[in-house]
Amino acid sequence: MSASPIQSRPLGRTGLRVSEIGFGAASIGNLYQEVTDADARVTLDAAWASGVRYFDTAPYYGFGLSERRTGGALRARDRDDFVLSTKVGRLLEPAPQVKDSRERHGFRSPMAFEPVYDYSYRGIMRSFEDSVQRLGIARIDVLFIHDIGAVTHAGKHRELFELCMEGGYKALDELRTKGLVGAIGLGVNEWEVCEEAMERGRFDCFLLAGRYTLLEQTALDTFMLKCARHGATVVIGGAYNSGILAAGTRRGGVLHYNYAPAPDSVVDRVRRIESVCDTYGVTLAAAALQFPLAHPLVSSVIPGLGSAQRVTQTIALFKEPIPSSFWHELQRQGLLRADAPIERPRGA
Repeated sequence: MSASPIQSRPLGRTGLRVSEIGFGAASIGNLYQEVTDADARVTLDAAWASGVRYFDTAPYYGFGLSERRTGGALRARDRDDFVLSTKVGRLLEPAPQVKDSRERHGFRSPMAFEPVYDYSYRGIMRSFEDSVQRLGIARIDVLFIHDIGAVTHAGKHRELFELCMEGGYKALDELRTKGLVGAIGLGVNEWEVCEEAMERGRFDCFLLAGRYTLLEQTALDTFMLKCARHGATVVIGGAYNSGILAAGTRRGGVLHYNYAPAPDSVVDRVRRIESVCDTYGVTLAAAALQFPLAHPLVSSVIPGLGSAQRVTQTIALFKEPIPSSFWHELQRQGLLRADAPIERPRGA
């Protein structure tokens, strides 16, 4: 892998290394707003020029649009110079009734497909094969089982989880054994299901969105400890907790947390963090982006990047100096858990 200005970290025990800042490709799947093909390509190229070498996409993101755009940009690169992850657990079925790009499932995509959950052996294998075709890249480094968990599936969780562990996991393990993928894991918004999965199979890494952030550290209770014993590392998504840690509380309008309007208790906590940021001259979004990287089991943080400007802003936030005293003050005020690592490891 060629040199990059962004440091890399190991992904589990696989031998793969990912850049500390990765590219979350939901935005170029037209999440909430349309992005042109040209702007998506400019965004991906800007991320590459900035040193990003880890790219995460999924069939669900724009119903194939994100994978097509991501693959189109990465095919121009040396295959050994980047790590690519995508997801399984949903198949894209033809939807001829789709005639335009009005919003569906949060995406403003013109792709005429409808996502359908399928965690079976055959479903996972088909999803993998379909992703290879959309990406136009023969080797996918990491496959995450997407959105398996009680929060997503409620009363159907147990049934789907059993199907996933009996059929879907078998497919992933087979792909890994054959060397068709380098690592397998779960891509979810809840760490509890990851703990369940570790009791049933061998996983290399987990993509955890929104559950290990400047606002939330319950993953320290048991999850991180179990990952360490299991030999798995963690990719962090949703570091801004759906936006409230990016924009803060002072811009007006609806404040979002965990995909919904933020409750008063969360808004108050963010305001207190903002006050500490003011004292130490720290940008709130920089603190949110950098905090997870202090944990030695975190391999990468992958913000959603939907424009070249957003890439530039993200790299600036990633590089912003933050004094140790800032983190200690957050802990002193009870705004950050006392057992949360706060010193970023070097030379990982």
